[in-house]
Amino acid sequence: MRILDDDASKKVDHVTILLTRDEAEELRIVFANVLANPKHDHGHVISEDYQKEIIIAIYDVADLSSFNERCQRLILKDE
Repeated sequence: MRILDDDASKKVDHVTILLTRDEAEELRIVFANVLANPKHDHGHVISEDYQKEIIIAIYDVADLSSFNERCQRLILKDE
């Protein structure tokens, strides 16, 4: 598991996520879609006011070509 603070470009080791019921349902759907369809290697959950976003991605260290350099460094080196 890797967590990235996109705004600060820093790894995060502990995170608390507070969701409404609708956001939690959307997250469940995004997880299901990403797991069920390898072509969808990531998904987005966006807050109702469009000010916050969670990006969920599935990665395989054998092929990180779809990830930018920052994400690759986080995945490979946890930094």
